[in-house]
Amino acid sequence: MTNHPPKYNVYGLGNALVDIECALSVETLAAIGMDKGVMTLLDEAVQNNAIAQLNSHQTKRICGGSAANTIIAISQLGGKTFYGCKVADDEYGQFYTQDLVDCGVDTNLTSHDPEPGITGKCLVLITPDADRTMGTFLGISSQLSEADLNPEAIAAAEYTYMEGFLVSGENSKQAAIKASHLAKAAGRKVAMSLSDYNMVKFFRPGLLEMIGDGVDMLFANESEALLMADTDDFATAIEHTKTLAKTFAITRGPAGSILFDGEQVLEIAPHPVTAIDTLGAGDMYAGGVLYGITHGLGWAQAGKLGSTASAQLVTGYGARMGTDELQAVLKQVVGE
Repeated sequence: MTNHPPKYNVYGLGNALVDIECALSVETLAAIGMDKGVMTLLDEAVQNNAIAQLNSHQTKRICGGSAANTIIAISQLGGKTFYGCKVADDEYGQFYTQDLVDCGVDTNLTSHDPEPGITGKCLVLITPDADRTMGTFLGISSQLSEADLNPEAIAAAEYTYMEGFLVSGENSKQAAIKASHLAKAAGRKVAMSLSDYNMVKFFRPGLLEMIGDGVDMLFANESEALLMADTDDFATAIEHTKTLAKTFAITRGPAGSILFDGEQVLEIAPHPVTAIDTLGAGDMYAGGVLYGITHGLGWAQAGKLGSTASAQLVTGYGARMGTDELQAVLKQVVGE
């Protein structure tokens, strides 16, 4: 156990995916044949075919992955962060690494040469109802393993944050479990996101392996929390989540969110906005909360930061806000 002050507020571990974002109609989405509103794992040929069908649409690329979005948000807010992931020695991998560095995030990617392969990509399709549908080819990210961890950075981080998407690969799941053990051995805290309804639906036992004897902080949306607890009753889901984590946050879309600070459940009011694109809303919420609780904000204020930032995010396209815009949200919340 370390008594040293943390060098990092949060060490993140997750998939490295270059997001290819595209706005399209519900009819076009149906023609492509992807399940609306969830994340589906695709092989490279299927994803390339989907991309080919969008050649008449405008697309934008940005470095993504659920935990990466959260880590970048924390960095933009002023936090010290590290992101552990895996990219290949290709143009997308170079783009991803440089984007992380430009965002002020330390990463294992700069400490060694990448391996041959194909960097993961996530096709993000946004329909006019602001829903986001994701088709992910993990590429070399599926090979993320314990060898990609940085034990020194984990031991130097107040929180280690893991995305639930890592459960879909045995090596990446084991890497997450190892990272959790390293953090706890160093006297640090562990946070985790359930990430997606389909992860809970198809990989619930693996998520429970990652949670182990409990995490310090768990993030979920309402549908994920209900499914995790195998219930339709939200109050029951809250009680069940208390058995998985010392503290947690559950987002409820237009109904706001709740935070459990270890003693009481706090209701965080929603910020009504006209949503254009909900991609990354949960990631931004987690970034705001994690920044808040590692920078002296109370739980209610941290929840308000996460809620306000995620509400602002969904009024535009993409999973990331400008740094100045996010800093303005922080000043607004802290100043109130």
